[in-house]
Amino acid sequence: MAKEIERKFLVASDGWRDEADGGTNLLQAYIVTMDDRSARVRLMNETRAKLTIKIGNGSMTRDEFEYDIPVEDAKELMPKAIGLVIEKTRYKVTHGGFVWEVDVYGGAHDGLVIAEVELSAEGDTPALPAWLGAEVTGDPRYSNQFLATKALASKNDHELSYSPF
Repeated sequence: MAKEIERKFLVASDGWRDEADGGTNLLQAYIVTMDDRSARVRLMNETRAKLTIKIGNGSMTRDEFEYDIPVEDAKELMPKAIGLVIEKTRYKVTHGGFVWEVDVYGGAHDGLVIAEVELSAEGDTPALPAWLGAEVTGDPRYSNQFLATKALASKNDHELSYSPF
């Protein structure tokens, strides 16, 4: 059984950009959502697609099952999304021996920037980059599932401290 262990942070500055890769454009649609589980489809640069099932509501650790699927299947599933289709560009940044994923959101969540780091164990303590803001690990408002299915009142809901553009 695959486990996802991650910490999540708001991003306070664009200092990460100098070390980032070229980024991957993602479209992400939730097909099933429940309090403790979800099934989503993700389209990456319109050339690859994955189906992911996540189970659990722990703050750092959940079961995760992920499978490659045909791009055409993903495109067919996107309009069947519950709520919004999440639009974001994901950048990878290596810092202190860990790979950070910085998600720059577009569409309904334009301006939101979140960084997460996947860990091998909950006790891992990665060095935190200076460009991080508040930790939001376990805060459901910053899960993609929440962002796809709950109304966004304003960008201030996400305590944005800067615009990355």
